[in-house]
Amino acid sequence: MACLMKGGGGLYSRMTVGAVLLAAGAGQRMGGRPKSLLELGGVPLVMRQLVALSGAGVDELVLVLGHHAEAVQAAVSAFPITLVHNPAPDQGQASSVRLGLQALSPHLDAIIVAPADLPLIAAEDIVALIGAYKKRGDAKMVVPRLTLPGGELQPGNPLVFDATLRDAWLAGGADLACRKWRSQHPDQVRWFDTDNRRYAMDVDTPEDLERFAAETGHRLVWPARLASAPALAAP
Repeated sequence: MACLMKGGGGLYSRMTVGAVLLAAGAGQRMGGRPKSLLELGGVPLVMRQLVALSGAGVDELVLVLGHHAEAVQAAVSAFPITLVHNPAPDQGQASSVRLGLQALSPHLDAIIVAPADLPLIAAEDIVALIGAYKKRGDAKMVVPRLTLPGGELQPGNPLVFDATLRDAWLAGGADLACRKWRSQHPDQVRWFDTDNRRYAMDVDTPEDLERFAAETGHRLVWPARLASAPALAAP
């Protein structure tokens, strides 16, 4: 894997990066189907994310499963990652973030958190995010942000933060995760302003699938075993 350098630590000073990938949701707005198994070019989105993170030089990958765990695990069985099962995924995304952070090794410099269903995020996008993190100054977290046509600012994903934050989050309540922390500590957040729409593209509903196809020219499709199950119940 690529060697990621600290901004001021010299040529051979290495920044070790871990990532938590979140794939525990029920996909209720998709008829109870796991969004992470939508395919682009025949490849499940969860696998595309793992390839992007690995290709960007991320050292350690944790995938958090919950609903549809067996199906998602089968889709990534060939990839060298740590799998974590959230026994109560309906408690919210923060519970999955917490479990993922606990599963990472203690000796990391930075941690990336990403949903597993970002369709177009590639290795170069992760590299650009890490590059912005290296230039963050005294901030603890870097979040991509786009300016929408009407001037509204939209935060994107993934985000990256100083690994020292993990100890504080794990010592506190289960809901003290990324979004809540950055609302409480705006002075510690560095926004990575970009026009790269891949950071803000996600799909939550069937209508989003059609919008994605219209905007990008790419179509997301369900694998055959899920295509004929429009109301599959999440286990």
